[in-house]
Amino acid sequence: MPKLFDAELVFTQIPQLLAYLPVTLELTVAAMIIGWVLGLIIALVKQNKIPVLYQIAAVFVSVMRGTPIIVQLYLSYFGIPLALKYFNYYHGSSYNINSIPSIVFAIVALGLNQSAFDSETIRSAINSVDKGQIEAAKSINMTNMQILRRILFPEALAVALPSLGNSLIALLKGTSLAFSCSVVEMTAEGKILAGTSYRYFESYCSLAIIYWGLTLVIERIFRVLEKRFTVPDSPVVPKGVPSGAEI
Repeated sequence: MPKLFDAELVFTQIPQLLAYLPVTLELTVAAMIIGWVLGLIIALVKQNKIPVLYQIAAVFVSVMRGTPIIVQLYLSYFGIPLALKYFNYYHGSSYNINSIPSIVFAIVALGLNQSAFDSETIRSAINSVDKGQIEAAKSINMTNMQILRRILFPEALAVALPSLGNSLIALLKGTSLAFSCSVVEMTAEGKILAGTSYRYFESYCSLAIIYWGLTLVIERIFRVLEKRFTVPDSPVVPKGVPSGAEI
């Protein structure tokens, strides 16, 4: 009877898959930065209900959250070159479409998708900040940028971190679909290895172990960050002063 499951292969091919970990991390980090920056901008636009931009942001978030990420990857992979062809044709330019690395299409799609979800997380976190603090800041003539940097951002960050961590984990796992844009990352390499050995189950077990390990690392990092940025619920009372006493 043939060997149905090769446990040794599961662990011996992990180093081969980890050789493509930098590609996976590049996709994750680049898309994360796009998601956080663009998500913050969208959240502020929707929070302040800026005319025209508010409607555009609302439609963008609805589309990105309402369509599968793999469809968005295909749209990016085939749509960006098509848009550049039209641009070259109507503007007489000669951008080399074939020179664009495939990873760019994946980063654009993953980043835009991430920004739609992160924008709602950030907006909810901003809404959780006590409005009295903002009014008090305005009463002492603090600028909007000062209010954002000294009040809104620190307190909203503490609220948003758990959800942003979960979103980042989902993004990490979503990079496994980047093969649809011809990007060879860990999952794509797992498919290649399985295609040569015909040990698909073992290959996917190896990938599961790697992604699980990366998820544990991200969870640990965000747990530390949550403790670092959490605002205490009650003020710190100096030593020697009874609780409830006026300071």
